[in-house]
Amino acid sequence: MEITQRAGAPQDAMILTDLSMRSKQSNGYDDAFMEACRDELTVTPELLQAHRYWIAEAGDFVCGCVCLAVEEDGIRGEITAFFVDPEWKRKGEGRLLWRALLEYAQQLGLEALCLDADPFAVPFYEALGFRQVKDVPSASIPGRTLPHMQIRL
Repeated sequence: MEITQRAGAPQDAMILTDLSMRSKQSNGYDDAFMEACRDELTVTPELLQAHRYWIAEAGDFVCGCVCLAVEEDGIRGEITAFFVDPEWKRKGEGRLLWRALLEYAQQLGLEALCLDADPFAVPFYEALGFRQVKDVPSASIPGRTLPHMQIRL
């Protein structure tokens, strides 16, 4: 099935929240962990209006999304969401979304992108050219740290 891309819109909030939760839980996290992450993984209409989201679809099924928040300095961006449906992982949707985001970031003249990675996603981000620069505290789980990754454009 052909994968298409489109921009996220406020009405996609519930679908993207569901996708984010399914994708995250596919890494083996239990229900208690997922509940602790719910607020952080919730996509709101306001987020969809404030930042640029790309959505990958197979027909009418949303199989992936990525979000870019441009920093106030206008030269850096943060990837605040990057999720692929568990059934669609390792089928090219992540790279498709990455190419769209990267092209847009380059058009904006951004010099670097960063993200706080789920530890299970580090190999994917490294394959895209990111490198871990430090550990940062999790916004959801007290005492947990996440790899903070960066790529120069």
